[in-house]
Amino acid sequence: MSILNLDVLSVYSAMARHAAETQKVSATNIAHANDPGYKATQVEAFQDYLQRAVATGTVGTDAAAFRSTEIPADTSPNGNSVNLELEMYRAADAQSQHELALSVYTKSLDLLRTAIGKKG
Repeated sequence: MSILNLDVLSVYSAMARHAAETQKVSATNIAHANDPGYKATQVEAFQDYLQRAVATGTVGTDAAAFRSTEIPADTSPNGNSVNLELEMYRAADAQSQHELALSVYTKSLDLLRTAIGKKG
């Protein structure tokens, strides 16, 4: 099965949800940046998720569809592994990914509306 066989709207909906989940995980990591022993986590890359979706032929859009893993990183003396610079980068990247997904999703809906002769 190829990506072309997956519903475009489902893929971009999943991309927006993935970005939201990435943003949530980064915010949680940042909130715990000073907690002794806290281990930062990350959401799998969207490309990795998409490969799994292509292999199974299904696109999930709930948070459980995306795998989270502990970030392998150096820890501070108190055992905390949050890297604030990395988390800020991930949050900004997630925002860009979300905006892209919503833009493509909206334009796809506009094209469908045009194809069936409806405006607006």
